[in-house]
Amino acid sequence: MRSTPPSAARHWDGSPLTSRLRRPLQIAPDGASRLLRCSQVDRCRECGNRIEWYHRGITQRRPVRLHPNELPVAHVPAACRWHVSSGVAYPADDGSSWCRLPHAVVCPARDADVDSAQLAGLRRVLAVTTRRLIDTGAFIPAPDRPMSAGTGVQACRPARPVVQLLYVRYPATRPVDEIQCVTQTRRRHRCTRTLLAPGAPAGIWRLVPATALRGQFALPSAVMALYDLSGLPYAEQLRWRAQRCAQHAATPTAADLAVADWEPFDPLRHHEHIHSRLPTRMGRPGPASRVQKADCP
Repeated sequence: MRSTPPSAARHWDGSPLTSRLRRPLQIAPDGASRLLRCSQVDRCRECGNRIEWYHRGITQRRPVRLHPNELPVAHVPAACRWHVSSGVAYPADDGSSWCRLPHAVVCPARDADVDSAQLAGLRRVLAVTTRRLIDTGAFIPAPDRPMSAGTGVQACRPARPVVQLLYVRYPATRPVDEIQCVTQTRRRHRCTRTLLAPGAPAGIWRLVPATALRGQFALPSAVMALYDLSGLPYAEQLRWRAQRCAQHAATPTAADLAVADWEPFDPLRHHEHIHSRLPTRMGRPGPASRVQKADCP
């Protein structure tokens, strides 16, 4: 007697083998909100408290960090009131007795800009939460700017560098080596890889005129540091523009869990992110630290 091996399309007991087709989940570019709300709960990088990301208005790509809870309108100054409609945040009062609040107004890691007793109490509560997170090791505050080796001066490392790709300039939301992939993993979490992979080609730091490459005149104090990706292959620049790591760039059907953080650079609106010095080379030089000049003057 000889056993018959089961068919490749059936289980060992003869039941049919069914496989679920993976449906790619993409963010609709024409939707009112291009963010998946289940993924936009985050923690502030400065204080560790919970925040929620929203797009501010339908025509703007800039996201805003809102406090996760609603507050009574009477406790919030009129200039700080926001409301959410169809997943989009608007800086105005919608006429109800509740409103949303930008996290930056009550962030305990920042100076208080609004004089309100109710908001001061909320700030103290968030400060206590920050202290508890630090004590338990759940949150590590961002360190001060590192010192250059052998010089004793602070390193020049902009928190929001200006990046040029596909002949357009964008202020990045974080340092170049920390820009995170927006793709969803199989565990439904955001990919933790960065765009600047160790083996991938890197850009070059340059000093260029402080314009937006859209016919605007340069600012009076002429130059700014720029991370230039124009020398990379076209496919590599598309990968940076889509904000995908090298692994997920090869799988176009992978889900997008967040919208790319790129926002067109405006020298007047983003003047605080203009730096006239090239970043200091820290540690052993590598592809990520290629600069046109060795150190800041």
